[in-house]
Amino acid sequence: MQTQVIIRILGILLMIFSVAMFPPILIAWQFGDGGGLAFFYAFLISLALGLILYFPRRDARSELRTRDGFLVVILFWGVLSFMGAVPLYLGDISNFGFADAIFESFSGLTTTGATVISGIDSLPHSILFYRQQLQWMGGMGIIVLAVAVLPMLGIGGMQLYRAETPGPVKDAKLTPRIAGTAKALWMIYLGLTVACALAYWGAGMSLFDAVSHSFSTVAIGGFSTHDASIGWFESTQIELIASFFMLISGINFSLHFVAARKLSLDSYFNDTEFRVYMGILLAVIIIAIIVLVAHEHFEFSEAVTKSIFHTISIGTTTGFSSSDFSAWPIFLPVLLLFISFVGGCAGSTGGGMKVIRVLLLFKQGTREIKRLIHPNAMFKIRVGDNVITEKIVEAVWGFFSAYVVLFFFFMLIIMADGHDQITAFSAVAACMNNLGPGLGDVVNNYSELSDLSKWVLSIAMLFGRLEIFTLLVLFSPDFWRS
Repeated sequence: MQTQVIIRILGILLMIFSVAMFPPILIAWQFGDGGGLAFFYAFLISLALGLILYFPRRDARSELRTRDGFLVVILFWGVLSFMGAVPLYLGDISNFGFADAIFESFSGLTTTGATVISGIDSLPHSILFYRQQLQWMGGMGIIVLAVAVLPMLGIGGMQLYRAETPGPVKDAKLTPRIAGTAKALWMIYLGLTVACALAYWGAGMSLFDAVSHSFSTVAIGGFSTHDASIGWFESTQIELIASFFMLISGINFSLHFVAARKLSLDSYFNDTEFRVYMGILLAVIIIAIIVLVAHEHFEFSEAVTKSIFHTISIGTTTGFSSSDFSAWPIFLPVLLLFISFVGGCAGSTGGGMKVIRVLLLFKQGTREIKRLIHPNAMFKIRVGDNVITEKIVEAVWGFFSAYVVLFFFFMLIIMADGHDQITAFSAVAACMNNLGPGLGDVVNNYSELSDLSKWVLSIAMLFGRLEIFTLLVLFSPDFWRS
C-alpha cells in the first residue's frame, strides 16, 4: 500500500474541493443572505487540511496500483462527504444537528436527494445553491473530474477511474488516454447542464431556480430549492423538460459521446441496454396512466403528464415530484419504488442496480430454465451480438447477493430503531438506490428519523453510489496484505 502517495492525493483533492465554496459565497453576496461566512470558514478548513496532508508528502510520486485506487476513492468520498457537511452545520438552518449535516452532505454528493430539511423555501440562497452544487459535483463523480486533472500533477488516473466508474464492465475508454475520457464525459455533462438550465429558464423558472434545478436534473439527484419540488412551479412544460433531461441523463454517457461524434442516433437503438431501459419506463408509464384514469385520480391529460414525469423521475432514481405519488391508487407507489431498483444504465448518473445487471440476471434465470429442460446443452448469454463471459455473469450474481444481504442488514437496523416495515424498507431502498423519496414516514423528508437511522442510511447511500464492492473490499483481509 503506497500510503504516502495516497495521502498526498487526498490532500490535493481536498484543496481542489475547497474551491467549491466560492460559488455559494458569491451567491450569498449577490442575495445578501448572510450565509457567506459559513462557506468561508469551510473553505479555510478544507484548504488547511489539504495543505497539511499534501505539503509534507509533495515529493511522494508513484503509479497507483488497483487497490490503491480503491482506497483513494473510498477515502475521498468519505472525507469529502464529511467536509461537505461543514458549511451546512455552520449555516443558518434551524434544528440542524451534526448527523443532519452529514446526512444532507452524503445525500448531495451521492446524488440521492433524500433530505432532513423542512422549510427549504426559507433557507438562504447560498445554502440552496450549495445543496444543488453538491449533487452536480457528485453526479458524474468527482473522481472522474480529478482523473482529468491529476495527470498534470504526476498522478496516474486509470486505477481511480476503474474504482469509481459504475457498471459491471469498467475498462472501456472512449479515448486513448483516460484523462481524455474524463474530459469527454465532463464536456457532455456540462453541455447537458447548460441546455437544461436554458430550457428551464425559457419555461418560466427564475435564473437561480433554472441553474439550480439543472444541476440536480442532469446529476439525477432530485434536490430542489422548494419543499414542493417541481410541483412548486405548477407547470406541465417544466415537468416535461425535466422528464426529457432525466431520461437522457439515465442513459450510458458513452452512447452520447458516440452519437455526438458520429452525428447519428444509431448508437442508441443498437444498444440492448438502452432498448430495455426505454422499454421498462414505457411499460410502467402505460400501466400508471391506465390505473390513474381508471381510478379517476387525474383527468386523462394530467394523468399522462404525471405518469411520464414520476415514472422517469423514480425510474432513473432522480426523485423529483410534482404530486404526492405515495397516495396514488392500489400498487402504483410500490411499483414506482420497485423500478428504482433497476435504475439507470451503466455509465450514467443514475443509481439503482443498473439496467444491464438486471438484464443479465434475467438472462441467467432463463438460461437455468433451459438447462433444466436440456441438461447437457451449452447455452451462452448474449447481449446484442456480444457473448457475455462467465466472469461477468458471476460478478453480477455476486453484486446482487451482496446487495440483498446489505439491504436486509440496513433494514433490520432501521426497524430495530423503532420504525415500521414500510418506512424501513422504503428508506433503505431509496438510499441504497440513490433515489431520495420513500414511503411511510420518509415520503416527504427524513427529519423524523433518529440520528442512528440517519448514520445508517448515510452509509447505505455511499454503498449505493460506490456500487457496494468498492466499499466492501475494505473488509477483506487480502486487501490489507502487502
